Amino acid sequence: MESKMVTKLAPGGGSLQKQVKSDRSMFMTSDDSVTMKQIQGTHAPDGFEIDVKPLLLIVEDILSRSTPMHTDAILPGRQGQMESDIDDKTQQVGVISMLEALSYTIDRLACEMAYKCLGGGDGHQTTFSLFNMLSSYSWDAKLVLALAAFALNYGEFWLLAQIYSSNQLAKSMATLKQLPVIMEHSGPLKPRFDALDNLIKAMLELTRCVVAFKELPSTYVAHDVPALTTAMATVPTAVYWTIRGIVACATQITSLTSMGHEFAASTTESWELSTLAHKINNIHDHLKKQLDICYQLIEEKRNVEAYEALLHIFEMIHIDNLKVLKAIIYAKDDLQPLFDGGKSRRSKEEKNVLLLISGLYISQDELSILEQIYNESRQNETRLENLYEVVWVPIVDPTLQWSDPMQKKFETLKSTMPWYTVHHPSLIDRAVVRFVRERWHFRNNPILVVLDPQGRVVSPNAIHMMWIWGSNAFPFTSLREEALWKGETWRLELLVDGVDLTILDWIREGKYIFVYGGDDIEWIRRFTTAARSVAQAALIPLEMVYVGKSNKKEQVRRVINTITQENLSNTWQDLMVWFFWTRLESMLFSKIQLGKADDNDPMMQEIKKLLSYDKSGGWAVLSKGNNVVVNGHSTTMLPTLIDYDLWKEHVTVKGFDRSFKDHHAMHHGRAHPCCRFEFPSHSGRIPLGMKCPECLRPMDKYTTFVCCHDDETPDPLY
Repeated sequence: MESKMVTKLAPGGGSLQKQVKSDRSMFMTSDDSVTMKQIQGTHAPDGFEIDVKPLLLIVEDILSRSTPMHTDAILPGRQGQMESDIDDKTQQVGVISMLEALSYTIDRLACEMAYKCLGGGDGHQTTFSLFNMLSSYSWDAKLVLALAAFALNYGEFWLLAQIYSSNQLAKSMATLKQLPVIMEHSGPLKPRFDALDNLIKAMLELTRCVVAFKELPSTYVAHDVPALTTAMATVPTAVYWTIRGIVACATQITSLTSMGHEFAASTTESWELSTLAHKINNIHDHLKKQLDICYQLIEEKRNVEAYEALLHIFEMIHIDNLKVLKAIIYAKDDLQPLFDGGKSRRSKEEKNVLLLISGLYISQDELSILEQIYNESRQNETRLENLYEVVWVPIVDPTLQWSDPMQKKFETLKSTMPWYTVHHPSLIDRAVVRFVRERWHFRNNPILVVLDPQGRVVSPNAIHMMWIWGSNAFPFTSLREEALWKGETWRLELLVDGVDLTILDWIREGKYIFVYGGDDIEWIRRFTTAARSVAQAALIPLEMVYVGKSNKKEQVRRVINTITQENLSNTWQDLMVWFFWTRLESMLFSKIQLGKADDNDPMMQEIKKLLSYDKSGGWAVLSKGNNVVVNGHSTTMLPTLIDYDLWKEHVTVKGFDRSFKDHHAMHHGRAHPCCRFEFPSHSGRIPLGMKCPECLRPMDKYTTFVCCHDDETPDPLY
């Protein structure tokens, strides 16, 4: 009985079936170039611009809710944001006026679509008639208006389907449209509805893409940009096939309400919808690639503008450092960009600000010493606490996809820092990343850029002077750094200050002290044995301490264990070894930064010798109290000790210091150990050239690849 009633209510059913069949035939056989010439012929825009975004938001909301169970399948994850956008947009006076002006056109399109689909018209002809009605509108407006017209009928269909069981008016209207019967047979209809959803989703994606091209700022993307030119040539085709898809969807819904569920018996129509979706998705992929190119071009130009603005900010004179800090950390005012890791403090614009710039790989050794220096400076509140603040600025490669391990690493570091930290690395603009790399020479190793209360850079990297002199380097300016160097001399305390208090006691007691390093345990056994033997024979008080190497941590730990077990000498813990070598390297980097690495400075030559000896075997420094007697390589220091019987007769005349030094000089003149320096590519400022600390001639430059196997190395992701 029901099927007979359906037949009576749909006298044009045969025509509808013919239309669906002809749609497939037209799609498969149409000559796109001929079709597009016809469509282009209807395009006669009147120049009146319409902002279609508010209307598109409403259409998206309707279509996202137009499903059997309102599953948000079309726009997953966007529902809450869309509702907020719709509430904001549709209440604006201009938007209300625009919708009033367009409602007549939308109604006409909806009626035309329903009439043509019900009458069994050809899909292309129906689409063509809609283009004629939309001739005065721009391409993006044609698309959104046609989609809005479809949304009226499609939304009504699903609104009734969702509420007819609980609303009498909806039930009566649904009965007229045969919805209860259709819903009872929803099982066989599922492939049809799935195909409709997929096609609608494809149409929405393509519509958003077309609208996005209209919104591209002409100041960044000129009309002759190849990507935009290519896209604009494709837009008419995109609009045609999307409206063609709209007509196909409308035909399916009209056929269901007029012919009933029996119309769904064939899978041919689902295939038709899927084929259209495939074509529309292909067009979308092509346009999306062009849109991405345009977005990249915009981003590049904006980054250049932001970088130039940053340069300008640092060239300006400011009354405080607030503007500079905002430019580096986060320029907007919509959130608080800093997390305070310590107690509440006074305003940062009244103080020197130390920007601790690093990646997510910053070692616990570095953090431990930095925190120690930071806390020490706050113990003397009247002098330093209110004079500077530290802000951690984490720099992450903006091309990398942020991941859970990166987030965990960031949170762990942030939680351990007692100073200010940026809330998240994503707040740091790309232009800032470029600026700190190009202007402040940041690579991967942490740097400490100092801004004075007026926002001027008073040190491009104060971390070296902080390692060397701690809080005594305040206010951490380049001028202070130069002044501290002028007051330094080559002495043992310079090497061990802040590392080992026991050695400072030995210095005060005037003892002879051997500070030595290397990783050759056999050489260490022979050296310490010979040193003790000489000390006993010469009747001098001697202390020895092993300070390891700048790398090969695991090997150094094994050497320390052996030295301790065999009681060969004193040793240091890991942190002390790391800090000793970090300070020593910082002395060289500090001089490089000041442009004085190759000055004819005896103190600097000795520091460079130590760094060079570390890369080429063992070494030892002999001092008497604070005065360094000899700084020598393993190949010269051990023979000097072994030869004690040859020079002991001079001790009574020259003294032990002079005798040791003279005999060592003889061995040094024969050995001529090579000098070498290694600068990691991520160490920042690398000198273009250096002079040998031994012979003062220019050194050769090589590129070296090194793997020490057991070292901790930065994760390339960070």
